[in-house]
Amino acid sequence: MRYVYTTIESVVGMLRLIASDAGLTAILWENDAPGRVRLSDSVELIELADDVDHAVLGEAKRQLAGYFSGTLTAFTVPLDFHGTEFQKSVWAALITIPFGETRSYGEIARQIGRPGASRAVGAANGRNPISIIAPCHRVIGANGSLTGFAGGLAAKQRLLDMERAPAR
Repeated sequence: MRYVYTTIESVVGMLRLIASDAGLTAILWENDAPGRVRLSDSVELIELADDVDHAVLGEAKRQLAGYFSGTLTAFTVPLDFHGTEFQKSVWAALITIPFGETRSYGEIARQIGRPGASRAVGAANGRNPISIIAPCHRVIGANGSLTGFAGGLAAKQRLLDMERAPAR
């Protein structure tokens, strides 16, 4: 499978955007754990020069810029998730969490029809390949505490604070 990528600067650090022709496949953090996101066994990863146009990457960059500037609250870029069916169900549930709101792992587990699977939801959330757009930062502990996040808890808090700020 052929993937293309570009790197962007954001308010939460450098992000690597990876796409297939079908959609955005991953947003990786600058210090992402190796192997946290698995694309496939046979990957050809090609860095695009800034002057090369790729529809999915261009749209992802545009929408993320709007999100970080406070003018975009919902993403429409096509997504191309790769994972188990359970993981995909969790990631689909993440997309339903409204801008500026949070959910617990237990609430996500109940939403996908697996009320006893809070820990498995946490594991799937931790392997979410498309951070920010599939908003795993909006998932918190049952007691309201911040829990693990691939970008770090400071980035998670910044994203949540940004979403709770008055519209600009």
